[in-house]
Amino acid sequence: MMRNRRPLNPEHTQSHLPMGGLIRSRIKRLFLILGGLVCTQILVLWAAEPLSLLEAVWLTMTTLATVGYGDYAPVTTIGRISTISLMFVASITLLTLIVSDYIEYRFYRRERILTGRWVYNMKEHIVIINTPSRGGEQYFMRFASQIRSIPEYHTVPIMILTRQFPGGLPSELNDAGLVHFHGAGNDPEALKAVHAGSARHIIVLASDESDPFSDSLTFDIAHRLAESNLGSKTTVECVNDHNRERFKALGVRTTIRPVRTYPEIMVRSVVAPGSERVLEDMFNYEKDHPHRYDLELDDLSWADIVSALVRHGIGTALAYIDHDNEVVCHPDTNEEVEGKGLIVLVRSNDTPDVSEVEEALDRYREFLKQWRTLREKKDAAKGNGETT
Repeated sequence: MMRNRRPLNPEHTQSHLPMGGLIRSRIKRLFLILGGLVCTQILVLWAAEPLSLLEAVWLTMTTLATVGYGDYAPVTTIGRISTISLMFVASITLLTLIVSDYIEYRFYRRERILTGRWVYNMKEHIVIINTPSRGGEQYFMRFASQIRSIPEYHTVPIMILTRQFPGGLPSELNDAGLVHFHGAGNDPEALKAVHAGSARHIIVLASDESDPFSDSLTFDIAHRLAESNLGSKTTVECVNDHNRERFKALGVRTTIRPVRTYPEIMVRSVVAPGSERVLEDMFNYEKDHPHRYDLELDDLSWADIVSALVRHGIGTALAYIDHDNEVVCHPDTNEEVEGKGLIVLVRSNDTPDVSEVEEALDRYREFLKQWRTLREKKDAAKGNGETT
């Protein structure tokens, strides 16, 4: 059996104390002792040696650095004894201890960062609470890339509060600039450690996107945030739609469904609140959905098509399909569209068929024809009046 080994430093036996603070305080104490010895040595040399104050300072510092230029040297017994003491006590012992403690602190800090126990001094950052039960790494990578593509969020820090990744974040997430803190969102100390009060946005993910009971954990976290007046900057995921009203009553900023394959919905809810509702409607097929209509387009501009569909209650035109089967989004408003199909956002419970869309476009063509004829008559009458 191995003998019990004495710890390197006494505080290693005090695991309940914050090691970082202990190491920093010990380094400060060593620096104070070193400073006291240096000042004492300067005064001794200044008093006992035929040196000026500046020369005494120079001799002390060259002795401390063990360079020994030889331009000045102590000649009195007391000066030599004090110089030897400074060299052995300060230069060798104290400086070695300071360097050793600094290296120990760097290792301690690295270990704390790796295991998610380092408290960063952050503000105006994004806090993400919980980790998806499946594909968490890919979700965070896509979320970070999407949010960073927005100019005003290009350099925003992202902090993950989770009990996952106990051995450290994957290298891809570290390279993307994400950091994490090991803890739970319903722990007040953990929320304090991630500086939730100074965050720009707080996102609470569902612990299990397929389990409605995970809403109870989400509600607990949201309730704690609301108690700290942080509901207005909080976005939560809600598995069961019946629980949305409960989150709304807490004053939560946004509530969305968990869609793990499309984190852009979460990004939109953060940077453009309200737009996530449009995206959710497209995904759930309950209120609105994009529908394709195959029909010939050759004599109307995009503005005419959009107006015709809105005026006749069909829906909102999103894109058209050209003759090369390419989907064209956001075409030029005033150029005539030539294609063979339309993508239209329509109501899911009352989806118009293609004949209704064609009828709406024909009616708008007739309206444009009458409007142009009326305008030509008006211009002609105006011209005749000017000639008369």
